[in-house]
Amino acid sequence: MSKLAKREEISNEFKWSLEDLVQSPQQWKENFNEIDRLSKDIESYRGLLGNSSQSLLECLQKKDDLLQKLDTLAVYSHMHLHEDTAKGSSQADVEKVDALSTKVLSRISFIEPEISGIKDEVLKTYQNENKDLKLYTHFFDNLLRKKEHILTPELELILAQALDVAEGPGKIYSMFNNADIQFPTVIDDTGNPIELTKARYMILMESPNRDVRIEAFKALYQTYERFKNTLAALFTSNIKKDIFFMNARQFNSTLETALFSNNIPVEVYTQLIDTVNKHNTLMHRYMSLRKRLLGVEQLHMYDLYTPMIKDANNKISYDEAKETVIKALKPLGEEYIDLLQKGFDNQWIDVYENQGKRSGAYSWGAYGTHPYVLLNHQDNIKSMFTLAHEMGHTLHTYYTNEAQPYIYSDYSIFVAEVASTVNEALLMEYLLKHTEDKNQRLYLLNYFMEQFRTTLYRQTMFAEFELKTHEAVEKGEALTAESLSSLYHDLNVAYYGKEMVIDKELDMEWSRIPHFYTSYYVYQYATGYSAAIALSQKILKEGADAVEKYKGFLKSGNSDYPINVLRDAGVDMATPKPVKSALSVFEKLIDEMENTL
Repeated sequence: MSKLAKREEISNEFKWSLEDLVQSPQQWKENFNEIDRLSKDIESYRGLLGNSSQSLLECLQKKDDLLQKLDTLAVYSHMHLHEDTAKGSSQADVEKVDALSTKVLSRISFIEPEISGIKDEVLKTYQNENKDLKLYTHFFDNLLRKKEHILTPELELILAQALDVAEGPGKIYSMFNNADIQFPTVIDDTGNPIELTKARYMILMESPNRDVRIEAFKALYQTYERFKNTLAALFTSNIKKDIFFMNARQFNSTLETALFSNNIPVEVYTQLIDTVNKHNTLMHRYMSLRKRLLGVEQLHMYDLYTPMIKDANNKISYDEAKETVIKALKPLGEEYIDLLQKGFDNQWIDVYENQGKRSGAYSWGAYGTHPYVLLNHQDNIKSMFTLAHEMGHTLHTYYTNEAQPYIYSDYSIFVAEVASTVNEALLMEYLLKHTEDKNQRLYLLNYFMEQFRTTLYRQTMFAEFELKTHEAVEKGEALTAESLSSLYHDLNVAYYGKEMVIDKELDMEWSRIPHFYTSYYVYQYATGYSAAIALSQKILKEGADAVEKYKGFLKSGNSDYPINVLRDAGVDMATPKPVKSALSVFEKLIDEMENTL
């Protein structure tokens, strides 16, 4: 195996250009000091926001300017660190920016409570007499919607200061799961002993050698089981943190608390679970196919990731990947393709792995400059899909930033995975349309079905587990390692069906899911995936009209509530229709594979 390249050995054409954000270390220092000064200055408006429309406008404009500058510095600092995570100076810069962010958020914490304290009729008068305040209409509407849950400035400050303590369970779990936990030695595909890690575990789970998979599976989960009581206590503490904020802000449930910020009805969450459960038979059929293709008497949980279709030609270079993605996304129109090409040609993307580089992939950026993409590209189909996915995020951000003022330039997590998944779905449809080789087609069908399994079904199962555990603690019930494992076991039985043996080791899987420490987060993967599949089908079937509506979605940002933004694009997540529509695509994939074999 060749040695991993150092950062300086990578050609500049394959590196992003962070100078578009911050040009020099000197500018970084100047920006840092300016942000600190501006955040102190803004405190001079404390207690004055209800005095006049001009005071209110000035404070909001200065807040937007301050946060935009802070975003730029934070994005630059973190991305610079991600180029080489071992670089001490970059680590120090991130720590400084993170500390500055905490200061800034504390200094501006008075703004929203003060605005909430302004009488509704006074606020409307201010908007009528000062046309520049019209920009903030949706911001005000959203704030007034939250009014009954916003506390006094003094109590809001206490809650802001309590966030550091509240993050304790998540931080402790992260330290345990990323730094302290150690797994035993196992035997790999070559017959050699290796120390098991979480990254190696996923590779070993894809091994064609079942004995290798079994040993790694047991080694991983038995390690977590040794700490089951500590992990159960951490898990429960995180739920109690959610209940603390639920009570502090006077909500009826932790689910309502979590969904309120984006104005998502709780029915969207519960309806997702109900709809998927009514279609669990599709997952059961898929498991029957997997059992048949693997040729095993019993299908176990350690058989889920090994390829069902072998020897497919998956080698594709980065240049070929870019070319294929461009062809696949042509249904989105010439403008979209031109922007895609612009990103490819102008160092928006950090392409290849190097020593110390952050793992994985993401899209990120700051208002006022183009977005960026971090990749660790390998020459295979999976990396091509990752490229399409991250460029979906990137052009979503680009369109939003071009169309919206800073205050609405972000978009909620509820819609964040839609544009990226639309790109993946269009790429998959293109590949299926242009693939004649039977084995390659079966590989693609399986790849697509795995997206449904891991994103729609698995994340919904996680969401159901979160809901049931939170409801139990809200009722005053105690959670133990045994009760958590029992619940998790029963959910796996329901979702995977009788063809799957739910191994007792997997009952501990709840203990290794980091997303559970960001409560009620994972359901958005499933709703976002469903919306994206529905939108991609509309784009392919309806053409230009659907594309224009979709581009309207890309440009909307936070200018309206996310459920309204999706509805305007043609997908109403307040109904079960998008989830059913996505599941009908899944059913067709199963039908085709069953008929092809």
